[in-house]
Amino acid sequence: MSAITELSYSHGASPEPLLGETIGDNLRRVAAAHGGSEALVDVPTGRRWTYAQLDAHTDDVARGLIAAGVAKGDRVGIWAPNCAEWVLLQYGTAKMGAILVNINPAYRSHELGYVLGQAGISLLVSAEGFRTSDYRAMIEAVRSDLPALERVVYLGTPDWDALVASGSAVDAAALGERGVSLAFDDPINIQYTSGTTGFPKGATLSHHNILNNGFFIGEGCRYTAADRVCIPVPFYHCFGMVLGNLACTTHGACIVIPAPGFDPALTLAAVQAERCTSLYGVPTMFIAELALPDFAAYDLSSLRSGIMAGSPCPVEVMKRVVSEMHMEEVTICYGMTETSPVSTQTRPDDDMERRVSTVGRVHPHVEIKVIDPETGLVLPRGSNGELCTRGYCVMLGYWNEPEKTAEAIDAARWMHTGDLAVMDDAGYLNIVGRIKDMVIRGGENIYPREIEEFLYTHPDIEDVQVIGVPDAKYGEELCAWVKLRPGSSLSTADVRDFCTGKIAHYKVPRYVRVTPDFPMTVTGKVQKFKMRETSIAELGLESANQISTA
Repeated sequence: MSAITELSYSHGASPEPLLGETIGDNLRRVAAAHGGSEALVDVPTGRRWTYAQLDAHTDDVARGLIAAGVAKGDRVGIWAPNCAEWVLLQYGTAKMGAILVNINPAYRSHELGYVLGQAGISLLVSAEGFRTSDYRAMIEAVRSDLPALERVVYLGTPDWDALVASGSAVDAAALGERGVSLAFDDPINIQYTSGTTGFPKGATLSHHNILNNGFFIGEGCRYTAADRVCIPVPFYHCFGMVLGNLACTTHGACIVIPAPGFDPALTLAAVQAERCTSLYGVPTMFIAELALPDFAAYDLSSLRSGIMAGSPCPVEVMKRVVSEMHMEEVTICYGMTETSPVSTQTRPDDDMERRVSTVGRVHPHVEIKVIDPETGLVLPRGSNGELCTRGYCVMLGYWNEPEKTAEAIDAARWMHTGDLAVMDDAGYLNIVGRIKDMVIRGGENIYPREIEEFLYTHPDIEDVQVIGVPDAKYGEELCAWVKLRPGSSLSTADVRDFCTGKIAHYKVPRYVRVTPDFPMTVTGKVQKFKMRETSIAELGLESANQISTA
């Protein structure tokens, strides 16, 4: 009789129960216990709120929205970089039952118009502009096509103060009645996922989705009311508003906003000045901080923990974060917007090898499995396949797009992530690429992540991304985009020599492009499809790209 092979399935058994309450009720409960503790620090403006003040101020925002005629389930948009008002609106909408729609600060008028229309936003809270973007002009350009958009409130003008002040006409009892009418399974947030093709889809999330995910992320980081979390990642993304804000407020910890947008020097300055115990970032952010010429001058000794997430985390970068930034308990999180977002996380007591080379184990109250994308069957451990997630964290669906929801969430409520993963015998997960990113060279399946991890060990390479480009002979070839350390130089031959004899010949990049930066989304995710387009044009591979395949 043959031995039974353990399958790539794991569930997060937990003695800690799920929170069965709304986000507003949770904030009130935490504020009652930690009223005098600092809840929010906006470093650029110097403003500070205790938990008692944050609870009271978000009540004012909630009453202002009710006074403005916003009903339960109405969509309220927020289009702004990180600021205190973003946080106030996040909790204010949750308290009165409006659905907050996060709008990417990098959107242009075409994308803005689509999201405002698709979500049916009736009230938009917006910055007047950010960096080179004139938000006011873009809003005016699309507003005539949006009959549902009744009001725009601009931050930094009397508009916002007037909205909040108008809430004085709504008494506490009316807000209380609204709160009692809310269920924790109600939709409370829509986040648009940026696809590489077509229009973005609005992942619709409930109180239950994001409150619990934030809580268990904070548990994974061992947060208490003594923690102060520096959040340079954008609030419009789950990384900022769930891993950041909700992980803090469910534990009585302090949210620290270092700047409206990411700046490595301002981030480290905020850590130093506010004695932050935790720091967040995508890998490119940590790389930029470590590369500062005066990095060693910052006092980061208060740091204990943090989260690296958002895109694959290079092993060498993780090791430097632990050793040079005092983040001995830093964790890696993996997830996607549609799963609120985190479904796996490393733990502070994991051994160093697993903490720097895996995305951890399944989260509490969540299930994961790795399947054969063709058959749908669960694969044996150690096999590459598509990762699927199930549990309280799976979104309600894509806003007003039932067909696309059905493509992503199957009949058994498994969310199909599109990510390629492998689960080891102890349940630790590695993400080896996207199903669409996998490179097939002459019949060999190649996972760019593996090549990237190897090239990170080159002393002159600061950052690297590997993509597939079309090839007439092999179907695809590898192209490495490398960012060099200051003062370094590398040729294609140098990179190939470094690889030869150390990795399989078919994994050695045929092309190498030295670049100062990568095309990125505002959240720091590398846009490999844009790199592919650029490489095809630069390398003259248009004809190979026209070859049709089965």
